[in-house]
Amino acid sequence: MAFAADPTPGSDQGGSPGPSAPAELKISTELPKEIKVTNSSGKTTLTAKIINKGTKDTGQITLTVLGLDGMRITGVDGCVTVPENKLPKGTNTGFACVINNLGAGADKSYTVSATYDLTKAGKICLPVTEGTGEKLLWQQGPVPFGTTKPTPNAPDTPLLLGTDNVPAAPPGGSASPTPAPSAPGTPAPTRPSELPKTGVNDGVLPLLAAAGLFLFVGSTGIWWANTRHHRRRTH
Repeated sequence: MAFAADPTPGSDQGGSPGPSAPAELKISTELPKEIKVTNSSGKTTLTAKIINKGTKDTGQITLTVLGLDGMRITGVDGCVTVPENKLPKGTNTGFACVINNLGAGADKSYTVSATYDLTKAGKICLPVTEGTGEKLLWQQGPVPFGTTKPTPNAPDTPLLLGTDNVPAAPPGGSASPTPAPSAPGTPAPTRPSELPKTGVNDGVLPLLAAAGLFLFVGSTGIWWANTRHHRRRTH
């Protein structure tokens, strides 16, 4: 596998343990607090990190990287594409990363390539499951990247983690109004068609809504394992 080192500070904002995660397994993920999107191409790269903060090895686990709305995941080093028919409703792209074991105190970082449509809001989600099954150990997101101050005339646009994107004004139009700052503890508004968030002000992902996503991750892991087994037999 290929892993990346990213000097950008990471954050587990929008993350929470799974409802059935063992207490002794303290797995979490981190995303950079800021990414930069090239205005001309919409391309961006970021580092997704998975961390074992517990005192025992994890055994085999699966990290899945999912794109939503204006953010599409185009590649994750060392991981495999999730087939379109395995993607949960509301997601547009995904990559599955099976890790055979992560020792106590260890971490691994993956380089994620993506495109971001700056005329839309974009989100990312990082679920972690046990083995190649469906038992959720941790999930970060869906959490947005965005800016309230678009920079369409600059080479790139910085986007902050946990910020809903305000698109730049279209030619001859006016920019969307900047939303007023929310009071601490006030949930960010969500659209009915979106997957629920798990941001610091959004509470825990509702179990019923989560079930489809978590079951999806399990089926992704099984698909990946079967694909790998088939490749071994054919080489």
